[in-house]
Formats: sequence, C-alpha cells, structure tokens
Amino acid sequence: MRAGRRGRGFTLIEVLIALVILAVALAASVRAAGLATDGALETKEHLLALWVAQNRLAGYASGLPFPAIGERSGEETQMDIVFIWRETVSETANPYFRRVDVKVFTPRRPTYSVAHLVSHVARKQ
Repeated sequence: MRAGRRGRGFTLIEVLIALVILAVALAASVRAAGLATDGALETKEHLLALWVAQNRLAGYASGLPFPAIGERSGEETQMDIVFIWRETVSETANPYFRRVDVKVFTPRRPTYSVAHLVSHVARKQ
C-alpha cells in the first residue's frame, strides 16, 4: 500500500454500472407485477363472464319458456362489472330441442367474447 492512501473505494464507473444493473432489475420487477395484475383481471373477468353465461342457460332449466329461434341480447352485472350477453337459439333435428349459444362480452372489448357456452334446451311437456 502506498503511504497516504487509507483504503480503496469504488470508482465512479463501478457505481454507475451498479446503478444501471439495479435500474434494469427494478424495471423488470415492475413489468412482471403489471403483467400479473393484468392476468388476475382477465381471470376475474373470465370467471364472472362464465357465471353470466351459466345463469342464462340455467334459466331455461329452471322455468324460462322454451326459447324461440333467433338472437337476443342483454346486460347483466356481476360484482359491479357490466357484461353484455348475446344468445343465439337455433333449431335441431329434433323439434323438442333447441341449441342455445351464449357469448359474453365486456364493454371494454365488445368484439372479443370473454366466455362462450353452448347447450341444448328441451321443451317441457
């Protein structure tokens, strides 16, 4: 060791490199947290949209009249989120059954169906 020099510290370049590495790691962490939050929101929307579609189909099993052939739509709210459902009823080879397609959308993305269920409804005798 030279006389007069007490210890060796970090140079300015070493400190700057450490700060760049830290900044990249923090940016990656923030991005990962954002993606996880988006994924949780999409999962929640998908689950709630499935409930909307299941409610529509369960209504026919529990007493709604036999559906007429055609299309109808409406809105339903689940956990303060408004969903738009579109229902398409078509005939089958057996006149006592109808095919019911239910698609559920969010106002945020009205062209992308968050949930899609298909069922057959029987005419009650």
